[in-house]
Amino acid sequence: MKCFERLVKDHIISTLPDTLDPLQFAYCPNRSTDDAISTTLHTALTHLDKRNTYVRMLFIDYSSAFNTIVPSKLVIKLETLGLDPALCNWVLDFLTGHPQVVRVGNNISTPLILNTGAPQGCVLSPLLYSLFTHDCVATHASNSIIKFADDTTVVGLITNNDEMAYREEVRALGVWCQENNLTLNVNKTKEMIVDFRKQQREHPPIHIDGTVVERVASFKFLGIHITDKLNWSTHTDSIVKKAQQRLFNLRRLKKFGLSPKALTNFYRCTIESILAGCITAWYGNCSAHNRKALQRVVRSAQCITGGKLPALQDTYTTRCYRKAIKIIKDINHLSHCLFTPLSSRRRGQYRCIKAGTERLKNSFYLKAIRLLNSHH
Repeated sequence: MKCFERLVKDHIISTLPDTLDPLQFAYCPNRSTDDAISTTLHTALTHLDKRNTYVRMLFIDYSSAFNTIVPSKLVIKLETLGLDPALCNWVLDFLTGHPQVVRVGNNISTPLILNTGAPQGCVLSPLLYSLFTHDCVATHASNSIIKFADDTTVVGLITNNDEMAYREEVRALGVWCQENNLTLNVNKTKEMIVDFRKQQREHPPIHIDGTVVERVASFKFLGIHITDKLNWSTHTDSIVKKAQQRLFNLRRLKKFGLSPKALTNFYRCTIESILAGCITAWYGNCSAHNRKALQRVVRSAQCITGGKLPALQDTYTTRCYRKAIKIIKDINHLSHCLFTPLSSRRRGQYRCIKAGTERLKNSFYLKAIRLLNSHH
């Protein structure tokens, strides 16, 4: 069945329009959490580069998002996207009439027929969910709704303390959720405000269904710890601690006599993967203290493996360059427009993005453009 689902999935993807919600970063080729995080940060940093501005980020939490999909509503949305009616009917049949029982020991409950939700573990479920939420988009130009599967973030760009558009966006999102049978978990939904102005005012809280949304100074966003100061000490402290715990396993493996090559492979899989996770999005704005702490872990691993390991700075530079090349080749990528070639006389050169703050200068897209220009 999963093999057949893969065939159906490929067919559905081949018929979808290229313009389908560019801010949904999951289940798309050449899209990842790196892209979602980099886009969120670039949107915020570009806005914060202007005078009298701040950013409000609302991290939405849904209750059992995949289990609350209404198949009949999904099919209507699939038809509006241009999918064949026969295929839509197959999807409806695929999602309805699932018998479910509970077994405790030798006792089995009476079967219950499920006609809502997408089955857990199915190949098609993630794609169907992203198509179900494709029309959840921002209605105001000053807002963005960035999605990675069911992780949804509303980014409100506020100027001159005018929050009307942002508050209207949050209200509209609540209405959209009600119309689409999705339940907002207000207790797990958090808000973070990034405001670097010297004279800050009190920020009134956001209410959803009459409940105040908790404001936080730090939030784990798609695997990285983002703070209201947009510094990376919290994130680097967290991954250094996790990586140091894995160094213990590396030392144990060396005692068991594993070869240097096997030890290096273990390091790349279990330690470097932690240190370099989404590194293109955050490493550029790390402090010197943070970078030294990260590199100390690499040096410790190098002593254990006995071979030379790449410095994190080199890993960051390489990945920035590779990602920039992929974005340039992908004309449907949301960030493709940020890489503007200069005149034909300066072939291979890209127009630099103006930046007034160090935070923006050290962000991924500006770093990537500098790397591309230096390579030519």
